[in-house]
Formats: sequence, structure tokens, C-alpha cells
Amino acid sequence: MFDSSIIVQSAISAFNNAALAAPAFFWWAILTMPLFAMVYFCGGAFLDRLGWNGRNIQERVSLITVIFTLAWLVFFGGNYNVLRDGTTVLPFVIAAIVFVSSLFIGGNLERLSFQKKYSEIRKRKLFTVFMWIILFAAVGLSDLHTWWGPVLQMGAFGLGLLMGKRIKKEISPVALTSLVVFVTTVAVLMQPEFFRFGQLGALTPVHLIFLVLIALMVAAVFALRNVKPRAIIRYSAFIKLKWLARFISVLAIALFVLTESVPIFLGMTLMFFISFAMSIVHEKNVPDRIDEKLFAVAIGLFGVVTTMPLITALAVLYWLVLPRGNVWQQSKFLL
Repeated sequence: MFDSSIIVQSAISAFNNAALAAPAFFWWAILTMPLFAMVYFCGGAFLDRLGWNGRNIQERVSLITVIFTLAWLVFFGGNYNVLRDGTTVLPFVIAAIVFVSSLFIGGNLERLSFQKKYSEIRKRKLFTVFMWIILFAAVGLSDLHTWWGPVLQMGAFGLGLLMGKRIKKEISPVALTSLVVFVTTVAVLMQPEFFRFGQLGALTPVHLIFLVLIALMVAAVFALRNVKPRAIIRYSAFIKLKWLARFISVLAIALFVLTESVPIFLGMTLMFFISFAMSIVHEKNVPDRIDEKLFAVAIGLFGVVTTMPLITALAVLYWLVLPRGNVWQQSKFLL
């Protein structure tokens, strides 16, 4: 009755239930609304100060989003002792995200405005070696639950940087950043305790709504960037197929809300992609740069879920340089 583990579990459970009643990420987003409003109204001055424009902002926003996602994984993750299961694939998922993030960083780091300063720093070899030791140590110290944890994370980080240098011309900023955003969201859903997103497999409707919205946005971005409009589906057949896709998508959302299952979340996202792809193939053309607008929405939502206001602010800046237009009217054909 007085076993220490039972007392600790009871205390943790009470704390978690209290925390779930008011999702912290949501209220942080509400409280930072004045910051986002300031970025929106003063965005022109920010862009001029940074030297960002419609030609380079996509790469800059994508790169900074990936860098801070990597830092968030390294520094914001909790202790593996909070996990309910002794065996977890979370280290491998995090290593995959670290690899993809460092792959993108290695291929695009030279595009940052401080590249000249970095070139001057590299001449100081001792400082450069010390800097790399600090980076690898930080990545390795994020996973100490087993002896091979630091080796896995540091190996993924180093291999990604090396490969990024080799294939930097083949990396699409929007596609790779969307992939990082989606896989990180899946990791958060897998182990919400580890990322302080929710506890004991009981997410609130606010948690679930934001997860579904991210899945919608990422699926739309991938569909718009990889599927071409062809106008080859007859209208009568398209209507029947579209209603079937809508029904399955709604059913997937309902199952996800009831189960909070990662496989169902992945299946739901795939169904969104199929439904959107069907709509795109049916059209003769799609609105210009609508994929970038939905990408801005996706990273803005991701910044809210991960409690990183900077990423949401970057999404606002990106939105400002895109062509004006009613996004709902432009994108509702996907539904």
C-alpha cells in the first residue's frame, strides 16, 4: 500500500490530469498573439532589416525551422524514465529526424547571411574543433537511457551533415521541411509524455485538433507539389470517388480521436493525401503558390504545437511575401 512507486505514480497521474485540463501549448500561443500581431504589422521592416525577399525567404525560413526543430529535439525532450513502456522506438525516430534535419542543414548552411563570418571563424582551428565538440556533445547527451543512445544520435547528426554537403543541390526546402515537421509531429504523438505534450495517452480535443490540422496541411503541401492537374477524371466519376474519400477521411478522423493511435494518424494523413491528389488531378490548373501558403500555415501550427513562437513568427513573415488572395477560396477545391 505504501510502496514508493505507487505513491510516485499517483502524484504523476494527478499532476498530468491537472495539466491536461489546460493545454500549455495552446495558452502559450494565445499569450504570444501580440508578438505575432507585431510581426504581421511590422513585417516589412523586419524583412528589410534581414534582407529577405520573395526569392530567398523560402530557403531561410525552411532552414531556420529545421535548425530550431533539431535544437528542440535535443534540448526540449524529457527523461526516458517518464515513458510508460520500458521498450520504445522513440530513440530511432529521433535519430531519423536528427539525420534528415542535419542533412538539410549541411546542404544549405552556406546560404545563411553569416556565412562570411563563419568562414572567418573556421580559420581559428582550435575554436572550430571546440565548437564541433560542443555540438556533438549536446546531441549525444540528449539520449542517455542506454550506452548506445549517444552513439546513435551523434552518428545520425554527423552522417547527415556529411551527406548534406554531397547532395545539397537536390534538396527541396519545402518538401524536406514538411517531412521534418510531420515526422516530429508523429514522434510527439507517439510519446506525448516525453515532449510534455500530454500524458498517459489522454489528449484533449485541443491537442487532437492541432494534430489533425498539421496532418491536413502537410498532406495538402505534398499533394500540391507532387501531383499535377490533368483534368482526366470525368465529373460523374469524380463526385462518387470524392464522396467516398470524404467518408473514409471523416471515419479516419473519428477513429484517431477515439484511439489516439499513431498508425491511424498515419493512415488518416495518407487518406488526406489521396483525397487531395484526386482533386488536383481533376482540375485543369491550381492557384499559383497555394502550396507555399499552406506550407506557411503548416509551420505556423507546428510552432504552436512545439511551443516555439519563433517558428510561428517565421510563418507570419513568409505569409507576408506571398501573393495576396483568399486562401480559403483558393484551396477549398481540395476538399
